[in-house]
Amino acid sequence: MKKEQLIVISAGILALFLLYFLGNTIPPKKAATVAGDRQQDSVQTFDIQAAITAATAKLPAGQQTLVSGLNQAVVRGDVKEQQIRTYQQLARFWSDSARAFVPFAYYTAEAAKLENSEKSLTFAAQLLLENLRGVDQPAIKSWMAGQSKELFEKAIALNPSNDSLKVGLGSTYIFGASAENPQEIMKGIQQILEVSRRDSSNVYAQKMLGIGGIVSGQYDKAVERLEKVALAEPHDLEVLLMLAEGYERKGDKAMARKWYGRAADHAENPELKGEISRRIQQLQ
Repeated sequence: MKKEQLIVISAGILALFLLYFLGNTIPPKKAATVAGDRQQDSVQTFDIQAAITAATAKLPAGQQTLVSGLNQAVVRGDVKEQQIRTYQQLARFWSDSARAFVPFAYYTAEAAKLENSEKSLTFAAQLLLENLRGVDQPAIKSWMAGQSKELFEKAIALNPSNDSLKVGLGSTYIFGASAENPQEIMKGIQQILEVSRRDSSNVYAQKMLGIGGIVSGQYDKAVERLEKVALAEPHDLEVLLMLAEGYERKGDKAMARKWYGRAADHAENPELKGEISRRIQQLQ
């Protein structure tokens, strides 16, 4: 993982942290395997259809036939409900059988766009956003962020008063931005600030602003916001780890040890707990 992508928690903890939080979903690393060796770190457009074709070619013959049949059903389907069901079938296949995240997310998103309900659009948008943090391939990361933005925007069009959707949209800019495009991070922060200024008690907005502050290097404000979130949600392991990271980046080792310690108290994953303990020892 590249240095510029270590934006949330320290290098030794990040991989285990993502594994812990994303363990019930398909690991983000699957995104890389779908793209194949042809995906380079250079800036280029991610071709989702080419990626799915490449992933399908690696399946056993029987599964290839199944996927081909479902894809043809989508093309032939002249009823929207039929297309939605087929997309959902494809999403389940790539999730449960093939264990490949990118095709799963793509078909989930396509089904949500056709269904066009706030619930389905929000689910698909959050799915992409939550897994976006674990992706370090620029092309795939850009594609996932773009899909998540589109889905959040469609959901907001259905319910303009939903502040959580607006915070989610702003978060896609924060987590989808490349190191070469910091203005995208600030754009996301500004969008979330609109919610926070209107409702200072919105914990989700404060949490995302805290993350955005760490990403953009505004550590003083970031830890201030995250401490408030930690008071409201003391068991949020992600917040505790980010607080520790923020203080570590500020050079305040004592406070970093304090928050890493609290994180260790709430970490159930043995490997994550061990990494946190080692990090605390390094900060002595």
